[in-house]
Amino acid sequence: MPPGGRYLAKEMSALHQLPQFEPGSEPAPQTVRLDASGPSRVSQPILLSYYDALFAAHGPQHWWPGRTPFEVIVGAILTQNTSWTNVERCIENLRREKLLTPRGIETVAPARLARLIRSSGYFRQKAKKLKTFVRFLREAYHGSLTKMFDTSTAILRERLLEVHGIGPETADSILLYAGKHPVFVVDAYSRRILERHELTEAKHSYEHIRQLFENSLPRSVALYNEFHALIVHTGKHYCRARNPRCGECALNSLLPGRIAGAS
Repeated sequence: MPPGGRYLAKEMSALHQLPQFEPGSEPAPQTVRLDASGPSRVSQPILLSYYDALFAAHGPQHWWPGRTPFEVIVGAILTQNTSWTNVERCIENLRREKLLTPRGIETVAPARLARLIRSSGYFRQKAKKLKTFVRFLREAYHGSLTKMFDTSTAILRERLLEVHGIGPETADSILLYAGKHPVFVVDAYSRRILERHELTEAKHSYEHIRQLFENSLPRSVALYNEFHALIVHTGKHYCRARNPRCGECALNSLLPGRIAGAS
């Protein structure tokens, strides 16, 4: 999540059939809940219970707009440190100029590209990031997103993280939302909710939290997509950094020590 608490509302309309998991049909590994007073204790597969509670309360979120996988990738890069409203203007500018393709981004003059994405903030740096990505795509996969996404998840994730300007959250957003790879996207909302529910600690890394989700849930692109969207909705409207609305939150009953009811 960008500094300052701003987060892109990345809506996606690709999910029409949401995952439904009957009890016992796809048993998830157990999840550790931390206990500050002593060693960690093991609970039931609580993260799946979190998903069930959030989905029952809020329903499908239909996340991340994007007419093509490449548009989703461009959005994932541009959303860093800005809001989706600002990114939408950039996407429309690029589409209007017929530049919303790998070749279009690679051949456009850097100064012109920067002007077109100015509303995203840090536009010169982001122009370089977009050009770096399309150069990577051409050199590693002959410009083919199909070939890129046919690469195994672990290898592709490692390669994406080597591209200038692509960090873990951006890489995982590309993998999940554009490539349909089963990788959970961790953001500041995820961390905040898990810390308040004593499922992780501030010292834990991005990778630690990602593995916590992936090891505690059925391996499903649709589930990861929907769960992440529900977490962002909850973080924005209920589990806020200031003045959290715990008493109104769908995860109220799952707070440790039954401190639910706080507002």
